[in-house]
Amino acid sequence: MILGALLDLGVDEGWFRGEIARLGLSGFTIEVRKVESHHLWGTDVTIAVEEDQPHRSLADIRRIIEDSSLSSAVKAKSMEVFTRLAEAEGRVHGIAAEKVHFHEVGAVDSIIDVVGAVLGVSALDVDMVLCSALPLGHGFVRCAHGLLPVPAPATLELLKGVPVYQTEREQELVTPTGAAVITTLASSFGPVPPMQISRVGYGAGKTKSEYPGLLRILLGELEEKRGRKKPG
Repeated sequence: MILGALLDLGVDEGWFRGEIARLGLSGFTIEVRKVESHHLWGTDVTIAVEEDQPHRSLADIRRIIEDSSLSSAVKAKSMEVFTRLAEAEGRVHGIAAEKVHFHEVGAVDSIIDVVGAVLGVSALDVDMVLCSALPLGHGFVRCAHGLLPVPAPATLELLKGVPVYQTEREQELVTPTGAAVITTLASSFGPVPPMQISRVGYGAGKTKSEYPGLLRILLGELEEKRGRKKPG
């Protein structure tokens, strides 16, 4: 949803695809399309894996990212996200971060989601990322480790120190990957500060719900910065 919202906000799709190609991965396709959710339109990104992919460890992902021709800043921030994610998964499963394996379709979707989010924020040339308090669902979700409670244990590890609130929604509202991305990129959490909004983007999710399945991102300038500009 983060990647979809960034593309919806104005990150050029052709540029994004070209940058992702720098990773040197194969056996997948990326579909970007506009979708409707409760009469609101957003951008959906679907990553379809078409070839068998190995289970990849943190070291495997580090090698893919470091061997790519992406910028050093994008490499470093992407690896910061993956390291946080591996450390959280390791803590809840009682293993070292380096021994964590990213099972879901060989981590291809996670790699593109994480690197794509870092690329998108870089392309928008923003000074800082601010995030609202994060909503928590409840219930259970099935993954490679079996049936896990919602929020997933790794998600809660990543959200330590971050403002959250409970909802009545019986579904996963923040995934471990999403939590790793936003807690790495965001400098603070709370209400929208006084700002002048220039653009709004909506990223579509895959889970059906009675609520709009969309993540909203606002792009703008803080009023305190506008006030410091010299006239003329």
